[in-house]
Amino acid sequence: MKQNKLSAVVAALAAAAAIVIGCAQQPMQADSGAVPRYQVDPLWMKPMPENWIFGQVSSVAVDERDHVFVLHRPNTLHADEKGRNQNPPTNRCCVSAPPVIEYDANGNTVRGWGGPGQGYDWPAQEHGIHVDHQGHVWISGNDAKDHHLLKFTREGKFLLQIGKPGKSEGSNSRTQLGSPAAIESDAGANEIYVGDGYTNKRVIVFDATTGAYKRHWGAYGAVPDDGKQPPYKPGATPSKQFGNPHCVRRSRDGLIYVCDRPNNRIQVFEGSGKFLREFFIEAQTLSGPLADIAISRDAQQRFLMVADGSNSEVYILAREDGKKLGAFGRPGRQPGEFRNIHNIAIDSKGNLYTAEAGFGRRVQRFTLQ
Repeated sequence: MKQNKLSAVVAALAAAAAIVIGCAQQPMQADSGAVPRYQVDPLWMKPMPENWIFGQVSSVAVDERDHVFVLHRPNTLHADEKGRNQNPPTNRCCVSAPPVIEYDANGNTVRGWGGPGQGYDWPAQEHGIHVDHQGHVWISGNDAKDHHLLKFTREGKFLLQIGKPGKSEGSNSRTQLGSPAAIESDAGANEIYVGDGYTNKRVIVFDATTGAYKRHWGAYGAVPDDGKQPPYKPGATPSKQFGNPHCVRRSRDGLIYVCDRPNNRIQVFEGSGKFLREFFIEAQTLSGPLADIAISRDAQQRFLMVADGSNSEVYILAREDGKKLGAFGRPGRQPGEFRNIHNIAIDSKGNLYTAEAGFGRRVQRFTLQ
């Protein structure tokens, strides 16, 4: 009887997922040219050990083994979510998960680590996570005091810190960051790109081994300016400065895609910082829709998957010109819906993983159909 009930629940979830996502009737070949379509996998993530629970999930990344790394904010848990930690304990549930959780491709917890430690400054508010080609894990924070970047092994051993907490030195500093949002790497050049960020208004590049400064640029590839900018207004002349470079992504052909979240636009650059083009997303939305981008895994990387944190959707765009080809999701808390979608990642098979901050507080997996 219990097994029959469980099967019925799984079937109902799958049916709901098909309705929400509009899953394809036939599997899509990776290089067919067809627009990707996705179906939510509500049972991918297995229960975490030791009564662990997530706070706001700020970021998700996938390594070359298709292991999924999740960064969340333990300080955002409510009192009734950490009852086991109260003195005396108020209930059996729950305990904050460590800030960084690694899952295998099947959704099983591999390990958890992170938080304050000796020799480095853990961010006051966790924001971005990235795993480079060597399996090193990079962490950023976006609190007003977080002006640094951290590098660890996949097991959580500290390796490198760039910058330090305290005070930003502005968007043209070569040593300090400014509440950095996003991290990306270039394996061939051994470089780390940073979308910097909530305080600064630039992309900055460092040597991935030594942390040495390489170069930086602002919107349109120009020298960044920290002067106050007018708020985004539909139809107005686009800002000459970044509002917040909330994401930075690199394609196989070496192009850099930057989400300028408050200004509703994606700007495209060469790795040198030379500006190539821009396109606007949801021009009438005034609450900064552009949260993140994932680039498709077909040979030509034809598509951009764009997380809209304001309208609770994922858009599928043509990478060449930003034309909208499809979308999925809606506001809500059920499988396939989004509440405060903040970050998106993609694995080698083209499956998507979404991180929800605010009151979403979860990771979802969407399988490529």
